Amino acid sequence: MVLLRARTGHEPFLEAELRALVPPTRREEGCLQYDLHRAADGTGAFLLHEVWETREHHTAHTKTDHFLRWDARKDALLATREATFWTQII
Repeated sequence: MVLLRARTGHEPFLEAELRALVPPTRREEGCLQYDLHRAADGTGAFLLHEVWETREHHTAHTKTDHFLRWDARKDALLATREATFWTQII
Protein backbone atom coordinates (compact mmCIF):
# COMPACT_ATOMS: atom_id res chain seq x y z
CA MET A 1 0.00 0.00 0.00
CA VAL A 2 1.26 3.45 -0.87
CA LEU A 3 -0.46 6.55 0.49
CA LEU A 4 0.43 9.73 -1.39
CA ARG A 5 -0.59 13.31 -0.68
CA ALA A 6 -0.21 15.95 -3.35
CA ARG A 7 1.43 19.30 -2.79
CA THR A 8 -1.21 22.01 -2.73
CA GLY A 9 -2.33 22.78 -6.27
CA HIS A 10 -0.62 19.71 -7.72
CA GLU A 11 -3.49 17.23 -7.31
CA PRO A 12 -4.40 17.01 -11.03
CA PHE A 13 -0.76 16.57 -12.03
CA LEU A 14 -0.19 13.87 -9.42
CA GLU A 15 -3.33 12.05 -10.50
CA ALA A 16 -2.23 12.15 -14.14
CA GLU A 17 1.20 10.72 -13.27
CA LEU A 18 -0.35 7.97 -11.15
CA ARG A 19 -2.91 7.09 -13.82
CA ALA A 20 -0.08 6.74 -16.34
CA LEU A 21 1.55 4.09 -14.13
CA VAL A 22 -1.47 1.80 -14.00
CA PRO A 23 -1.70 0.21 -17.50
CA PRO A 24 2.01 -0.67 -17.93
CA THR A 25 2.31 -1.86 -14.34
CA ARG A 26 -0.70 -4.17 -14.67
CA ARG A 27 1.03 -5.81 -17.64
CA GLU A 28 4.19 -6.58 -15.65
CA GLU A 29 5.07 -10.15 -14.77
CA GLY A 30 4.05 -10.88 -11.19
CA CYS A 31 1.58 -8.00 -10.87
CA LEU A 32 -1.59 -9.48 -9.41
CA GLN A 33 -3.32 -6.20 -8.57
CA TYR A 34 -2.50 -2.52 -9.06
CA ASP A 35 -5.38 -0.19 -8.22
CA LEU A 36 -5.43 3.57 -7.82
CA HIS A 37 -7.87 5.24 -5.40
CA ARG A 38 -8.56 8.91 -4.65
CA ALA A 39 -9.63 10.08 -1.18
CA ALA A 40 -13.36 10.76 -1.19
CA ASP A 41 -12.91 13.77 1.10
CA GLY A 42 -11.07 15.83 -1.52
CA THR A 43 -7.84 16.12 0.49
CA GLY A 44 -5.56 15.43 -2.48
CA ALA A 45 -4.67 11.98 -1.15
CA PHE A 46 -4.25 8.92 -3.36
CA LEU A 47 -3.80 5.26 -2.49
CA LEU A 48 -2.06 2.63 -4.59
CA HIS A 49 -3.10 -0.88 -3.62
CA GLU A 50 -0.49 -3.19 -5.09
CA VAL A 51 -0.38 -6.98 -4.90
CA TRP A 52 2.69 -8.71 -6.27
CA GLU A 53 3.33 -12.42 -6.66
CA THR A 54 6.69 -12.04 -4.89
CA ARG A 55 8.83 -9.28 -3.39
CA GLU A 56 11.26 -9.85 -6.27
CA HIS A 57 8.51 -8.95 -8.76
CA HIS A 58 7.97 -5.69 -6.89
CA THR A 59 11.69 -4.98 -6.95
CA ALA A 60 11.74 -5.58 -10.72
CA HIS A 61 8.83 -3.12 -11.02
CA THR A 62 10.97 -0.36 -9.48
CA LYS A 63 13.47 -0.78 -12.33
CA THR A 64 11.00 -0.39 -15.22
CA ASP A 65 11.04 2.65 -17.50
CA HIS A 66 7.57 3.79 -16.39
CA PHE A 67 8.47 3.55 -12.70
CA LEU A 68 11.79 5.37 -13.20
CA ARG A 69 9.92 8.15 -15.05
CA TRP A 70 7.55 8.45 -12.07
CA ASP A 71 10.43 8.34 -9.60
CA ALA A 72 12.13 11.26 -11.35
CA ARG A 73 8.96 13.42 -11.15
CA LYS A 74 7.41 12.48 -7.82
CA ASP A 75 9.27 14.88 -5.53
CA ALA A 76 7.87 17.93 -7.33
CA LEU A 77 4.30 16.64 -6.86
CA LEU A 78 4.26 15.03 -3.41
CA ALA A 79 3.76 16.55 0.01
CA THR A 80 4.03 13.11 1.64
CA ARG A 81 4.45 9.47 0.68
CA GLU A 82 4.05 6.46 2.95
CA ALA A 83 4.67 2.94 1.69
CA THR A 84 3.97 -0.17 3.75
CA PHE A 85 4.27 -3.83 2.88
CA TRP A 86 1.60 -6.23 4.09
CA THR A 87 1.24 -10.00 4.19
CA GLN A 88 -2.20 -11.52 3.81
CA ILE A 89 -3.12 -13.85 6.66
CA ILE A 90 -6.54 -15.10 5.60
